Amino acid sequence: MLTGLFLLAFIVVAVVVYFVIPYSPLKAKFNRDIKECIERSSQVTGVLAYKEVEDLPTPVKRYLETCGYIGKPKSSHMKISFKDVDFRLSREKPMIKMDYSQVNFVQEPDRVAFIDTRMYGIPFQGYDSLLDGAGGMKGVLAKGITLFNETGGEMDQACLVTFLSESLLIPDAALQDYMTWKEVDKTHAKAIITYEGIEASGLFTFSETGELLSFSTDDRTYTSMNGERQQVKWTALFSDYQTKDGRKQPSRLQAIWHVPEGDMIYFDGRDFRIDRLM
Repeated sequence: MLTGLFLLAFIVVAVVVYFVIPYSPLKAKFNRDIKECIERSSQVTGVLAYKEVEDLPTPVKRYLETCGYIGKPKSSHMKISFKDVDFRLSREKPMIKMDYSQVNFVQEPDRVAFIDTRMYGIPFQGYDSLLDGAGGMKGVLAKGITLFNETGGEMDQACLVTFLSESLLIPDAALQDYMTWKEVDKTHAKAIITYEGIEASGLFTFSETGELLSFSTDDRTYTSMNGERQQVKWTALFSDYQTKDGRKQPSRLQAIWHVPEGDMIYFDGRDFRIDRLM
């Protein structure tokens, strides 16, 4: 009896310690993948010149000028950090708070993102990745129990179009060979991204003064809580512009699924920070 109680106490203490310690296998992979992508990226030099963007659609050029990117140093990757994002898994679920960090690369459309939150007091971590054209989304409970690990063609396209939606936050990506632009009118431009045999596209909307307002696409698949999958419109909204280091940037990002039951804002991040890295 005493031995059993001692063993139970030991297990409880071990579990508590494991929850408290900062080490996470999933976060270790996130950091390892960042390091590998940085090592294989060549260093960029120089500033973004107007002649490099003059063939882009008019609203895209206006955005780059209005927001102060012309004449600024080029970047090979950027890091975006969110704190206390409002996030929900479905319409039926309440919003939870989470921290969210991501790194986007330019020379190849690589992107990695790490989610850190708690569900019913238990650590939940997620890892979204687009590496060498392969997309993935993994969720882990208690740092060791895999809840889901999505891969495959639909995920490749979804992760690629997510990278596309954020490409104008690091405009050097907009000039790469994997991007194609088409002007629609003075406030809209269509973008197509093609990489490793996968193609995705979407529509960027700008204000008449040049700010990026939104990106919409039909190239993402929504999965409901009962596992039903359907192709629905997905939109990212950019707002609350602030000026930092001479660049005018949005400080709020929202993501919306336009499901048949009604629009669902499932990601609402405020006051996020963008760090451009050479």
